[in-house]
Amino acid sequence: MGKSIAELKKQLIQEFNSLNIPEMKRVTDLYTLKGSFINLEYTMPGGQKVKLWDDKKIYLGAELCKESSDRCFGLVADESFLLVCEYGDNRADPEIILFKKRI
Repeated sequence: MGKSIAELKKQLIQEFNSLNIPEMKRVTDLYTLKGSFINLEYTMPGGQKVKLWDDKKIYLGAELCKESSDRCFGLVADESFLLVCEYGDNRADPEIILFKKRI
């Protein structure tokens, strides 16, 4: 049997905070977010555009605005993966900071 949502949230918050990403505030809570809302399109180094999440699923995530700029960090996770991205106003120009498989 899998973890409860509360247990998963607690573990994911610890995992996000342990990443020590420069300029990223500490995560204090995660929220349920629909995949179609968080599924940004990223441009890969070769120019191809990709989406990483399933539009129909629900994920846990948060937005943390940077103090030193007008950009924000977007955090998204499920039981298998963690994503930290950075984007501008209205989620424009998203860049992947970290995408990794959870242990």
